[in-house]
Parts: sequence; C-alpha cells; structure tokens
Amino acid sequence: MSTTPEHRAPAPPVLAVDIGGTKTTAAVVTETDGRPLPAVRLTVPTPAADGGAAVLAAALRLARLAAQEGAALGAAPVAVGFGTAGVVDAHGREIVAATSALPGWAGTELAAAAERELRLPATVLNDVQAFLAGECAAGAARHTEVAVGVMAGTGIGGAVAVGGRLLRGAHGAAGHLGHLPVPGAEGTTCPCGAAGHVEALAAGPAMAAEARHRLPHRHLPDLRAVAALAKAGDPVAQSVLHSGGYALGTALAGVVAGLDPDVIVLGGGATASGPWYETGLRAALAVHTLPLLAGVRVVRSALDADAVLIGAAAEARTLVGTAGIPRTRGPQAGDAAGAPGTRPPTAGTAGRGNPGAAEARAPRTADPGGPPAGTPAAEAGPPHAAVPTRGARGQRAAEPSESAGTP
Repeated sequence: MSTTPEHRAPAPPVLAVDIGGTKTTAAVVTETDGRPLPAVRLTVPTPAADGGAAVLAAALRLARLAAQEGAALGAAPVAVGFGTAGVVDAHGREIVAATSALPGWAGTELAAAAERELRLPATVLNDVQAFLAGECAAGAARHTEVAVGVMAGTGIGGAVAVGGRLLRGAHGAAGHLGHLPVPGAEGTTCPCGAAGHVEALAAGPAMAAEARHRLPHRHLPDLRAVAALAKAGDPVAQSVLHSGGYALGTALAGVVAGLDPDVIVLGGGATASGPWYETGLRAALAVHTLPLLAGVRVVRSALDADAVLIGAAAEARTLVGTAGIPRTRGPQAGDAAGAPGTRPPTAGTAGRGNPGAAEARAPRTADPGGPPAGTPAAEAGPPHAAVPTRGARGQRAAEPSESAGTP
C-alpha cells in the first residue's frame, strides 16, 4: 500500500533547544495535521555571565525536563537538535567561535554532551541556520530550490539552504552575511577583527550609534528608542533606519547575484523597527541587483518565535528514520530521556551577528536621497537553578525567539 502525503506516517517527536544570550528555550516538537508544533515548551534565563559550563548545564537540565514532560504526554523524543548563538563546526557537533554574549561558549562540545546526558542522538545548528531550516520545513521557504535567511538585530546573521537542506560550508560558517564588505563601511573595524563589513552599518547598535551622533540632544540608548522616534515622525531617525536597510540591501544584491535564490526570508528586531529599514533594503536591491534577478522575492518570517525551534527539530529528524529509529548507533526510540542507552559516536554558523558589537559610529553607505520625512514604508545544575516558566497545560506562552534579534 502506497503512502500519500495526506496519509504518510507522522514524524516522531523530537526535542529542540534554542540557546541565546539572554534566554534558553526547550520544546518537544510533534506534528499536528502534518505541521510541526511545539507541544511542550519551557524557558529559563541563560546564565551567560557564569560561563560556558553553566550555560551548557542549564540547557541540558531544561532539555531533560522538557523530554520528561513530553514522555508523560506520550511524546517521548527520539533525537535532539540545538540552535545556538555562535559558529558551529561543519559536522554540527561543537561551538567553534562565539561572541561576548556567551563568554566561554567557544569550544563547547554540545552534541557530545547532549548525547551523554540525554541519551539521544544530537545535532547542533547556528541559530540563524536553525531559523532558515524552520522556514524551509514549515514556513516562508517551503518548496524552494535556493533560500537565503537574514536576521538583523544586534548583529547581522544569515544562512543558505539548497533543496531544503542547509549549506553549512567547509568550516560551518556558510551564510555569514554580516561580514560582507559594503561601500561606506571602509576603515570601520568589525567585532570579528576585519574592517568594512555591513554589520558596522546595518545592525542595531550601529544604527543607534549613528542616531546618537546625528541627534546628540536625544536620549537614544538603543534601536528601540530610535524606532520609537521614527514612528513619532522624526525624519532623522527615519533616515538612519532607511540607510541601515540600504546597506544590508547592497550586500544582499551580491548574494542574489551569486546564488540566484527563490526567496530571501527576513527576521530580527531591525526589520520590526518600522517600515523604513525594509524600504531601504528593497531600494538597494532594486538599484544593485542584476536586472534578470530583480524580481527575487523578499518576505518576512512566517514562523517568528518558533522558527529556531522548528528548524532545530527538523535537523534532529535527519538523525532518525520515520519510525524514530536512530540512523547511528544510539538509544532506541523507546528510551526515556536520561534512561540507560548507548551514546552514538562523536563526529567531527553564520550568527545572528555579533551581540557584543561595539557601537562606534561608522561612515554611512551611499544611500541616494533616503526617504522623505514621514515615509511609511554538562554537570547537574545547582539546587537554586532557575525554574522554567510555562503557560497553560504546561506550555510556555510563545515569546519572540531571541534569534529574532534585539533592535
């Protein structure tokens, strides 16, 4: 008897964990009517100031609790996927680089630790890679041949997928869009150590710094304040947002020429700061993109708060068959989280940008005209560990994923 899409076997439950600089969320992701749904969702503050070991312990402790709750509901997970700040190695095992948002996180062998503690096969994605994986699985990039994901918030992060599968790259850093050079950023040092990158113009801290320079008598501590001023009708604040978007659009024009994508999916706090940022981005694409490719679709995220979790879950499912049997030697599908099992052998990143980026003012990229005023457009944790929050029926009310960035 053939299996049709309408009557195919449901995907097995998997565990997904989103580790950000300020909060960590764990969820058991199941399927309802063929669509992934976080059935159990827990969150705790990320103990970033306590170092990488504390972040790891908190994440694994939360994952174990979520797995136990899932098992109690008849949805015991068969694998675990992580979406995390930082750059992940090409095998999806280890954090190879991280910013000051998670001090001591680089060098963490996250997949191996998860397999040891949770007794589940594990894989790790950078958070923006997980964002795009989610959009490919169930969001704005479904059924695409080539998709680009962009997160603009405290940094600029990106990811690329081909045929619905993430392109990790030789070093795990494919899609590091925030580090593309653009006109106007020359001589400005990026937190990565190089100079002239688009993140120095288009990320939230850079735009807030530019607004403070141009409006010295205003109190503008961050991009939220700039966005509020723009929405109140201030033409300078609107121009700052437009110029930041224009810089990112200039970088994306080169990406479009190189990849010929079906779609560019936007997320992050900067894109939610008002119409001016996206208007600038689209204006730059119109000016700089090869005419043949000028019609590339640019859309907002369809999954918002759940994109990273759903993407991490989708990647975790690549570790198991449709019946939930691990593709590598490891725990069986019926094993409860934490139950005895055999750990699979250890194998072997573009980020949401650089959360620790300095706010030094940079020269602005060429933005002809700009908008007129008013343009719309691994150890057990301590006994006092944070208690995870949840909403009705054990599910935490959805919050915007930290991967959406902070304006």
